[in-house]
Amino acid sequence: MDNKDSEAEIHPLKTEDVKAQENHENSVERRIVSKQSSRLSRLSRWRTAAFFISLFLCLIIVFAFSFIIPCPERPVSERTWFRNYDNAVAYQFLAIEDVNEDKVQDVIFAFKASNGSSSFNGSCLDEGLPPPCAFVAAVSGTNGRALWERPAAEEVEWMECGIKQLGATEAASCLVVGKPASLTAVDLRTGEVQWRQSSDFGANYTVLTPVSVIPDVDSDGVQDLIIFIATEDKIKTFIHSGKNGKQIGSTGSVNVDGKARYIRLNLDTSSYFLFYTENSVYAYSLKDLYSAATGMEIKLPGLEQGPQWEKTIDHTTHRLSLLSFGDIRYLAKIPGRSRENILVVTSEMATLVNARNLQTLWTLNVSRVVSEPLLGYYKPDVLGIVLESEIGPNRKKVMIVESGSGAVQWDLKLNSRAESPGLATLSTADHRSTFLIWGEYQVPGNETRSRAPLQKLYLFHPSYTNVLLELRNSTDQIIAFNATLFERSRHACYVLLRGPQPSEEPGSVSLMKRKLKEDVSESRVIWLSQVAVDNEQYVRDRLYRMRFHSR
Repeated sequence: MDNKDSEAEIHPLKTEDVKAQENHENSVERRIVSKQSSRLSRLSRWRTAAFFISLFLCLIIVFAFSFIIPCPERPVSERTWFRNYDNAVAYQFLAIEDVNEDKVQDVIFAFKASNGSSSFNGSCLDEGLPPPCAFVAAVSGTNGRALWERPAAEEVEWMECGIKQLGATEAASCLVVGKPASLTAVDLRTGEVQWRQSSDFGANYTVLTPVSVIPDVDSDGVQDLIIFIATEDKIKTFIHSGKNGKQIGSTGSVNVDGKARYIRLNLDTSSYFLFYTENSVYAYSLKDLYSAATGMEIKLPGLEQGPQWEKTIDHTTHRLSLLSFGDIRYLAKIPGRSRENILVVTSEMATLVNARNLQTLWTLNVSRVVSEPLLGYYKPDVLGIVLESEIGPNRKKVMIVESGSGAVQWDLKLNSRAESPGLATLSTADHRSTFLIWGEYQVPGNETRSRAPLQKLYLFHPSYTNVLLELRNSTDQIIAFNATLFERSRHACYVLLRGPQPSEEPGSVSLMKRKLKEDVSESRVIWLSQVAVDNEQYVRDRLYRMRFHSR
């Protein structure tokens, strides 16, 4: 301190310069700090403004979607609806498609009458057809309201809906095979006729169903159709344009040894048609059928031949000796791990065959199967096959067979009518299936054979292996029956088409949709064994709360 004081006394001017410099530095620092604080203050104000603007915009959007922009109305589906037609007969066709694009499935069916319903006042003469004629109608799945009706043919031999790209539209269509021989494409959305073509199928013919869609072979940008017509011991092959219905090429023919049916098997790069009679199976590739009809060779996806299959086919007769089991009742395609397998059902057994090498995977003894095999899930995600076999006069046995091993997982014996409707399955959220079965259950030991069996609908779910729910008792003649989810993963319903058939006198035709839960809540619980594991109301409530799943 003494040194500094003495130095200040010796150099007074130097000291003043130092103080001035320090004051200047402090002033500069204050200005810098002031500028920084000013910038931070402005930045803080911008941030605050941005926050409130964002909040304001969010409130505007919420307000707009809540009060100004209307939300799409979800159709309110009625639990049960009926639609009646007087002085009519019904055909055995039911199709389930979303016709009006409201995300609820609708019902398409066919009936024969002189005039349509009062909703449209259409007549056969509108389409140049003599009355009475066959009408194709679409009915709303929500409330049973008629969406459209269209006279389509004098008689309906077969009808198939959901076919893409028929005519000039990209939407799905219905194809009606009529009598006299004709093909009619009907727009699924509007019911308008897209094209109609007459054809010469010959006399005393039967259409082999379903109609198959094949790749575009005439290069018009629209997929085409192949139709098989059975006449005595021959099957005629017709290829028609999907765009206008005109025949492509000439008529081919396939020789068989009796009344035939067919399935189509899609392999890796090839497609084969398996025609089967009681005694034989015949295999034709799509390439062979196309070449026979047109006389030309063509290279398209699905028009190749499988080398392994070609080795097993007798090219003179086209017989498949490896699948000739004798007394064949049904052939069915069963999904496998990598490709479809073939289920061969004869009068005495069911055999699953590997579609790649035609080797037997398993065999099950089952006699006199009376309906086409159906697929369902008894175990979670384990595919099962449902078989109905005749075990005596007016008696049948329903079996669920595991597709991988052929083991019987569950079976049930019922009284049954000859004209009883077929089975149906619905996928549930637990990765299993609900099974809907027609017949009459009687407690073992108390069977009554003196009267005709009643026609009752039962529900079975694998969560209760010893329980049946009796849903309804129908005395009417049922022409067609189907069950489906009318909305994605919900609204499980069944559809009944009742009334006289075309071979009978006209009368009242009734179409009904019924929500499954309505019958479950009012159902009768039947214990298949003497041991009741739960209270009956608890069983109803649990199955009522069961959720469904669209696979």
